[in-house]
Formats: sequence, structure tokens, C-alpha cells
Amino acid sequence: MTGKKKNMLLQGGILAGAGLITKLIGFVYRIPMGNMMGEEGNGLYSIAFGIYGIALTISSYSLPLAVSKMISARLAKGEYQNMRTVVSNALVYAVVAGILAMNVLFYGAGALEKLYDNPGLAKPLRVLAPTTFIVALLGVFRGYFQGYGDMVPTSISQILEQIVNAVVSVFATRQFMKLYASSDQVASYGAAGGTFGTLAGALVALVFMGYLFSSSRKQFMNKGNPNEKLESSKHVYKALFLTIIPVVLSQTIYQIGFTIDDLMFSNIMPLRGYSDKIKTALLGVYNTQYNQLVNLPVAIATSMAASTIPSIVLSRMQNDMQGVHDKITQVIKVNMVIAFPSAVGLSVLADPIMQMLFPRLVTYRYQAILLMLTGSSAIVFYALSTLTTSVLQGNNFMKLPVIHSSISLAIHVVLLGILLYFTDLNVYALVICNVLFPLVISIMNCRAITQKVGYRWEYRDTFLKPLLASAVMGVVAFALYQVLYLAFDNIYVAAVIAIGTAIIVYGVTILQIRCFSDEELESIPGGRKLTHLVR
Repeated sequence: MTGKKKNMLLQGGILAGAGLITKLIGFVYRIPMGNMMGEEGNGLYSIAFGIYGIALTISSYSLPLAVSKMISARLAKGEYQNMRTVVSNALVYAVVAGILAMNVLFYGAGALEKLYDNPGLAKPLRVLAPTTFIVALLGVFRGYFQGYGDMVPTSISQILEQIVNAVVSVFATRQFMKLYASSDQVASYGAAGGTFGTLAGALVALVFMGYLFSSSRKQFMNKGNPNEKLESSKHVYKALFLTIIPVVLSQTIYQIGFTIDDLMFSNIMPLRGYSDKIKTALLGVYNTQYNQLVNLPVAIATSMAASTIPSIVLSRMQNDMQGVHDKITQVIKVNMVIAFPSAVGLSVLADPIMQMLFPRLVTYRYQAILLMLTGSSAIVFYALSTLTTSVLQGNNFMKLPVIHSSISLAIHVVLLGILLYFTDLNVYALVICNVLFPLVISIMNCRAITQKVGYRWEYRDTFLKPLLASAVMGVVAFALYQVLYLAFDNIYVAAVIAIGTAIIVYGVTILQIRCFSDEELESIPGGRKLTHLVR
């Protein structure tokens, strides 16, 4: 395997590893925080984050991808002055978009509380408002380093951000709930305390990335190319917006899907006779006990996607289409090998996992378990839709993911409205549509990659073999847990042993059925030992 491919996998692995670590930290602190806030507090917290997610997407989520894509394209041609212009223009965009999003979120919090019909929602929204401005600037710095193919600064900043977030969130939630224990909006104050950690973490990460950028500024400013054809500021701004806007739209559509779910559920459920507390509690179960678990493995796909775009752009600029196809195969296969067992494992061990992670949230535990059984397959489809979107964007098909996401969102909204209003599915309607949304996008994206990029899918190695190994793992994990629980009458002992055994069984099965070639195994850390083991 060439050095470039190894470097792509290494950098992708670094960013994916950081994404996994941050999600794990997120789980660790969300467990005590979620148990402290209760179902109603979790509901307000999750709704606030859904709204914040849209503002954040517009002001910052698109920037690392867009900036890294533009920088990598200019680096490939040695256009250093144009690259500097991209960074300065992106910072201007970040400042304007961040300030706009911050003001809309802060001053519109009261109106949003009324729109969502959830008393107390304004408090966590106002705490989150300044975070949109901070993360917008942070996105430019991260995109700059990613454009160079260096994922380490982004990875360290993400971990640092999440550690600060975790410590401050748990502490602030506890203090706010103690301070306002006698208030009838104690759940709202608890949610506000949780969001305060997000603000603190983002601020620390911005200081860290700003320091790294400032340290590299000398090298950044001194590079030059006498043969470089300078782009006008107007041309760079146009290119920047043409790159940012499709990414913003595609990412925003993803995020809008989540907050539309909250909005529709909050307004339709009272028409079905549900009280404010029950509907908010059900949303808390869905977003905290289901979505948080599902999003953990999806974070790996998101991180790998961020590292894939600059690498694909570079290969395409060099007219190396075989390199483009090899990178598509590698990144999707690695993610499917993670996504399939994650979905199966969460499904077959949903009961003990919910009991271990959320011991104090017992009122709706049955619903939480059933949600996971119904919707764990969303892990596979979200991972695939995220990666295929990045593949299309990396190959300059910027509009297609937006179109596909829009079509899927329209189907999602119509079906959700029908299920909520005309059936008794309540929160289960959310999980059904949550699976359908990425599934439709994945189908359309995969079809477009075949037609537009000329890519030939390796269905057996990429999808069927990980599915088969996951099925074997699932049977072993479920059976072993049941036996151990009967023997020890302790969910912790039974679950830990079952999970550890399942990981070993899955790893051995994946190697045994030769999901990866020797060349692919050797490209990953410890790959030579794995190759020897297989032989």
C-alpha cells in the first residue's frame, strides 16, 4: 500500500479515534448528568441542543469540511497566497455567521420556547447562544490544519473540549439543581447547567487552536510560489460560498430532521392527550437513552468523512481515479466493520445496557429498550449516508447530497406526521423515521457514486461479511448474557463478560472470513501481526 493511502488511513484513524474518545467522554458525563436531571430535564436539554445544532451547523459545522477542501485543492497546486486568502475570508464568514446565529438564538429563545410549547426551554438556549460564535471561529482553525492533512490538532482540541465540557456540565448541573431545587422550573435550570459546560469546552478549545495557528503563522505567511496565479478576492469569496453553501445545506438538512422531530412531537402529542411533562419526558428518553447510544459509533464515520475529503480532492486533482476508488473502499469498509457489530450489540444487549447506564431513569425503561431494539440499524445507515455524502462532495458533486437529503427529509416529515397523528406509536414513530431518513439518503448516494464517480461496490467484503460476523457475535453475546445472568443474578458481571466475549468472537470471525486482504490489514496499526495471525 502506498504511503499516501497509509497516511490517509492514519490521519483518518487519528480523527476517528478522537471522535470515539469524545463520544465516550460524552457518555460518561451524560450518564450522571442525565440521572440528575431526570426525564423532563433531559427532554429540555435535548430539544435545546437540537435547535442549537441548526444554528451551529450554519455557523460552523460546514467550515472544517469546506475550508479543508479548499485549502487541500490549492496546496495540491502550490497556491499558497490563494490558500491564505481562503483562510482570511473564511474567518470573516465565521465572524458574521457566528454573530448572527448567536443573536438569533439568544434573543429568539423566548419565541422558540413558545413555538416548541416547552416551558423552560429558553434558559438552556440562552446559555448555548454564545457558543455558536466561538465554534464558528474554531471551525476555521480546524479546517486549516485538516486541509494540510494534519488531523492531530483537531483531534487534541476535540478531546480537550469534551473533557472541559464533561467536568463543567456535571458540576454546573448539580449546582444549578441544588440552588433552584424549590423552583417549579428546576428541570430547566438543570438543563441550563448542562449547556454551560458546552460553552466552557468550546472556549478552551478555541484558545488552544488559536495558539497553534498563531505558532504556525510564520510558516503560514512565508510560503510562496512565484508562478502562482493569484485569485481575486471576489473569486475566492465566490469559491468559498459555492463550497460552503452546499455543505451547509446538506448538514443543515440532517440537523433540521432532528429538531423537526422535536417540534412535531411537542405539538402533535398534546392533540393525542399527552401532558407537557409526559411528552417532554418521552423526548428525553428518545434523545438521551436512544440517540446518545446510536451516535457513538456514527461519530467514527463523521470523523473519517472529515479526513476523507482532502485526500479524495488531492487524488482527483492528480487525476488518480484508482486512488479515489481505493480510498472510498477503505473508508467505507472500515466503518461498516464498526457499524454492523455496534448495531447488533446494542440491540441484543439493550436491556442490560439501559440498566447499567441509566439506573435512576426507570419510569420509561421499557420504552428505551424497545426503541433500541427497533432503531439500532440506524447506526449502519447514518454511517453510510455520512461517508457517501463526503465522497460525493470530495468529487465535486456538491449539489447531489443536498438534493438527496431534501428528498429524504420530505419523506421523513410526511411519514412522521401521519404516524404521530393517526397512530398510537408516539415515540416509536420517531425511531421508525430515524431509520428511514439515512436509509433513503444512503440508497440515493450509493447510486450517484456508481453513476458519477464510476465506482464499483464490493458488496460481499464491504457489507455481507461484516453483517455475517455481527450476526454470529450477536447470537453468542445474547446467549452468553442469559446464561451468566441466570448463574450470577448480576447484570454487571453478565454484561461485561458477554460484551468482552462478543468483541473477541467478532474479531476472530472477521479475520476468519477474510473481510480484509493482507495488504489492507498491513496498512493499519498492528496489521502485520494480524496478517500473521490470519495465516
